[in-house]
Amino acid sequence: MDLSRPRAEIMQLFGVSSATIKRYLKQRREEGHVQPKAIPGRPPKKRTQVEAGVLPQLQAHDDATLEQHCAMWEQTHSERVSRWTMSRAIKRLGWTRKKVARGNRAQ
Repeated sequence: MDLSRPRAEIMQLFGVSSATIKRYLKQRREEGHVQPKAIPGRPPKKRTQVEAGVLPQLQAHDDATLEQHCAMWEQTHSERVSRWTMSRAIKRLGWTRKKVARGNRAQ
């Protein structure tokens, strides 16, 4: 990118504010690059443990609901897990299941 362009043109081109341009220039001057910074906050406590241990449970109980998986996890690990945590862990594993409607089974 041509750094000799006026800031107003750069603001229009990228759809950013002058404060953003100032922040990027300061970061490049001080750190030598303009790369995204780490997202602040503490790492999740339960996510890695649930992701690592829930696959055998999913395979053994592939027809269980999300609430049932949470209850099973609490029974086997003595740790309560919210539906949202369980849902995210299952989604990250790429686990899907196709529900079979009880009344629509072929006889």
